[in-house]
Amino acid sequence: MSRCFTAASLSLLLLFAGSTANAQSFESAPQLSDAPTAVAGQTTSQNAPAAAAADQGTQTSPAANPAPPMTPEEQRRKAQEQLEQEEHQRVWAVVATFNTTANREAVPLSAGQKYQLFFKSASDPWPFLLASVLAGIGQAENSLPEYGQGVQGYGKRFGSEYGDYFIGNFLGNAVLASLWHEDPRYYQRGHGSYVRRALWAATGTVWCKRDNGTWGPNYANVVGNLSGAAVANVYYPQSDRTVGGTIARGFSVTAQGIIGSEVIEFWPDIVRHHQRKQAEKLARKSGAAPAPTPSPANPPLQ
Repeated sequence: MSRCFTAASLSLLLLFAGSTANAQSFESAPQLSDAPTAVAGQTTSQNAPAAAAADQGTQTSPAANPAPPMTPEEQRRKAQEQLEQEEHQRVWAVVATFNTTANREAVPLSAGQKYQLFFKSASDPWPFLLASVLAGIGQAENSLPEYGQGVQGYGKRFGSEYGDYFIGNFLGNAVLASLWHEDPRYYQRGHGSYVRRALWAATGTVWCKRDNGTWGPNYANVVGNLSGAAVANVYYPQSDRTVGGTIARGFSVTAQGIIGSEVIEFWPDIVRHHQRKQAEKLARKSGAAPAPTPSPANPPLQ
């Protein structure tokens, strides 16, 4: 459980430190559409002449036919295009947020693309950096004393930290997500009250979008974390291979995922807050009134 609190402390530190950081790349993530939905039966002054003409027997043009569904190849290409955009997303220019999308109409990923997303995330410098920091903290606290101290002890702790990340994500975000047709990405809400958004982010590790467009329990993530913890018993000390220890490690990874979702959800707000403060500071220096920073009006996720 100490790893859970350690990860929580690091993530919260990142969250508060971000308020003073420069505006960075997560703002480039695809945003939800702001286009309003047309209301059936609504008549405006612009279409009044057309309505009058209809009363006189003049027929109006029929509505355009909806776009035909994409072929499997078109869907694969569109998903690949969106995936490549997501693979450039970061928080604070360091933390990779490849498993995140703000596009509620994101095209489902194929099984191969889910594996691609996993390997891109696992090979990024970020998980290695995080594992090195957590290993250093574990070394200072002498957690898992069977690992010892010195370079050898640090190496074992680093390997176990990265191993937990790699195995859990491989099983949850690639193998099981493909098998059970679940989307391994977190769908950023980006609107509504802070409480609702915080609850949305917290449930992201146990509730997910499926490849058929519906929403349901995130079996792949939960089972993947627990299975990864069980596999990790191969390299953990004998004293930590208990049923309780295995379950605690599995749920600690899930808790870390919740913290990460919270940071991702509110990072654009931190960026906008920083930009507003910077604009106000510049305006005070120039003696002009700062221009208001508009808030995005995204429609709710269904």
